[in-house]
Amino acid sequence: MREISSDITFEVAARQTASVRVTRSTRLTVTCGTVWVTRSDDTADYWLEPGHMLRLRRGERLWIGAEGGACAWVQFAAPARLGEHAVDLAARVAQRAGVHLGDGWRTV
Repeated sequence: MREISSDITFEVAARQTASVRVTRSTRLTVTCGTVWVTRSDDTADYWLEPGHMLRLRRGERLWIGAEGGACAWVQFAAPARLGEHAVDLAARVAQRAGVHLGDGWRTV
């Protein structure tokens, strides 16, 4: 088992707008309800339904609101960083070579 992402789910309240600053390239996925998203460096607005995804760039700001008078849930997922992938690869190669690092427990 290895970490493949760091996911956080938020509830967007009905008739309220939330502002978010993206600090790391992230993927936004709607899990419940319909939301609209305005991006700081884009002239278009986006309407997303459950299952729809939007890739976000580091440094941009978002304004997110729930559509239709009901709350919505959105999930931000940040892929694991390249350094984490390299350490994971090295550990798997070492394990295949018979080298056991640590005490056998996985950290979550």
